[in-house]
Amino acid sequence: MGNRAKRRSKARRRHGPVRRALFFLAKLVLAFVLVSVVWVGVYRFVPPPITATMVGDMISGRGVTKDWTALSHIDPDMPRAAMAGEDTRFCQHDGFDYEAIRKAFERNEKAGRVVRGGSTISQQTAKNAFLWQGGGYFRKGLEAWFTFLIETLWTKQRIMTVYLNVAETGIGTYGVEAGAQRYFGHGAGTLSRREAAQIAAVLPLPKRRAGTAPTGFTRRYGNTIQRRMGVIRRGGLDSCLR
Repeated sequence: MGNRAKRRSKARRRHGPVRRALFFLAKLVLAFVLVSVVWVGVYRFVPPPITATMVGDMISGRGVTKDWTALSHIDPDMPRAAMAGEDTRFCQHDGFDYEAIRKAFERNEKAGRVVRGGSTISQQTAKNAFLWQGGGYFRKGLEAWFTFLIETLWTKQRIMTVYLNVAETGIGTYGVEAGAQRYFGHGAGTLSRREAAQIAAVLPLPKRRAGTAPTGFTRRYGNTIQRRMGVIRRGGLDSCLR
């Protein structure tokens, strides 16, 4: 065997483990992509049976109360309230509101801490339905991927439906139907504007904010949401849900 052939043989032996590792990694990525696409595809038609946050409540002994409700059986003021509180451009963006992200970054940089996020309802739905709470770049990366998938494979109506059914509306309480029953004693189909705004005001911090008789910031935030709801209705900003 010549020197050149020997060098090629040594190079193959040296690079063999690297190639195998890369091939294995590629297979893992492909498997993840396929599984996630199927998972999101199934949830387009099937209600998510459980989420990571629900599991956490079960483990802690708090229990879980939820009652899946179709968007057509939820008062239209509830999705308007969710948009007013979380994502006014829900019907216009493709899952990522880059202007909101920029403003949130500038606000947080000025304050020197995170005072407000720029997540859309689509991003929050992806996180709530498929992932776990908390930050970190890895989870954020997964959130972006699942946001892209639901915006591609679901309709806006489906995204809002899942959001309003898996979002935590109180300790151990999930979805606006369970939240309405807990706070007001009736279903989400007969929510008043004020009640819808109060539930929306709870959504960012459901374990620490009161849905009934809110005080302080929660009460003021609910009033702000109620005013914004009128703007959304009059401006037709919720047209993708009709």
